[in-house]
Amino acid sequence: MQISMTVNGNEVTSDIEPRVLLVHYIREVLGLTGTHWGCDTSNCGTCVVLMDGQPVKSCTVLAAMAAGHDIRTVEGLSSGATLDPVQQGFMEEHGLQCGFCTPGMMLTARALLDKNPHPDDTEIRRAISGQICRCTGYATIVRSVQWAAAHPAGGDADAATADEVLDGTDTAVPDIATDLEDTEVKA
Repeated sequence: MQISMTVNGNEVTSDIEPRVLLVHYIREVLGLTGTHWGCDTSNCGTCVVLMDGQPVKSCTVLAAMAAGHDIRTVEGLSSGATLDPVQQGFMEEHGLQCGFCTPGMMLTARALLDKNPHPDDTEIRRAISGQICRCTGYATIVRSVQWAAAHPAGGDADAATADEVLDGTDTAVPDIATDLEDTEVKA
């Protein structure tokens, strides 16, 4: 069957089998591997994408059901080389560790902030309650969302761009290896 939808602002049309899940369509057909596939039971939330601005677990949505809808993945958060405030917040407040749950958490946070630009801790925790992070204990994730709420324009002039983070030329995020060079390690 043929489906069409908008993904990260681009119209896409593909021939697919009717049983293909949205998570597999995004990853395997479109090659957008930022959307992670975790538990396959809709419990972990790592596969969250935004469908018409609302968080959905893409492992529970058939790609055919997304036809005609606007889908946003983590790759669509940044605007060109400028990070979304949520992405910047996760960097500033160390809201990620292994990174597996991070794309879904970021998209859920973006949906929350689009709906409520100034959520309190309880609202943030309620929004992310359908997602599991096994690394951070959620405190840094909550602080990351709070940072994004406090910096809706993305922070200050020292904020890193996506390209700078990827190529290692950013100055907003300290280089831990450089910091450790002058550190004496004691056994």
